[in-house]
Amino acid sequence: MTQPSGRKLISIVSPVYNEELTIPIFYQRLQTVLGPLRSRYDFEVIFSNNCSTDSTAQQVLKLREQDSTVQLLSLARNFGYEANIATGLRYAHGHAIVLIDPDCEDPPEMITQFIHHWEDGCDVVYGERHRRKEFVLLHLARKAFYRVNRLLADSESLVDMGEFYLITSAVRDAALSNYSSLPFVRSEVAYVGFGRKGIPYERQQRVAGRSNFNLGRIARFAVAAILSSSTFPLRLSIYLFPVLALGNVGLLVADQFHALVALNFLYLAFFLSIACIYLARTYKDVVQRPISVVDWPRSAINAQPPTDPSTSH
Repeated sequence: MTQPSGRKLISIVSPVYNEELTIPIFYQRLQTVLGPLRSRYDFEVIFSNNCSTDSTAQQVLKLREQDSTVQLLSLARNFGYEANIATGLRYAHGHAIVLIDPDCEDPPEMITQFIHHWEDGCDVVYGERHRRKEFVLLHLARKAFYRVNRLLADSESLVDMGEFYLITSAVRDAALSNYSSLPFVRSEVAYVGFGRKGIPYERQQRVAGRSNFNLGRIARFAVAAILSSSTFPLRLSIYLFPVLALGNVGLLVADQFHALVALNFLYLAFFLSIACIYLARTYKDVVQRPISVVDWPRSAINAQPPTDPSTSH
């Protein structure tokens, strides 16, 4: 978007759900970071609200009263974290777009470094999570998962990349052009390529409130990552077929008919379940329901809503 000032526009997109306590703190830290940059760039700050049940929306609107660059994008219901991210990115108008959660676990102060590397020609600048203040086993499990997922992925994936990055509008358009009923935006950003730069950092403690992520959501997050980046679970049945065949021969020689039946039943049941998961995902992708619906009357944005204001694919 061309600005009247002639400066480039940078969008700050922050997905929020029940973050009434963190938003004022995040905004103040963000303004401290953006202040020295305003002579060169214009900014917009978009809070993508995933149908919060607290006063999150009111906190954003209060900020908007004193700062017209603050905008509220309200979803009609809770569509999930990744859908909320995709929606916020889609309605950002900047030449560059920064994605950051408002809890300040990812420090807003790093945005200056992101912009510096963008100025040097990088299309994707992201924070590499080298350390984080959490239970050590959970931290090791995350590290292991990202590396296993990279080995299984059909295309390149970015290890230790979270939802804390700067991307150009061209990267955003390419990443969101692939429709998925179970979006996993960071995987799409890795898939489309472009020039990239990772910056190591240590995640901080939340500045207020409590995390909305629990083990169930983490598990769904992991499933979304695998389904969006890999067909390995489908191919695993082929890789293990020689093992099944040898097992059958051994059980036949040992005259263990019941064990043979049980082995084949478990093999078929397991891989049929995996096939059903991928088939269900394919069905939902073909139906192409919107991944989110924006509640425009409860939103407050500076640009005109789309001509079909009810959906966001």
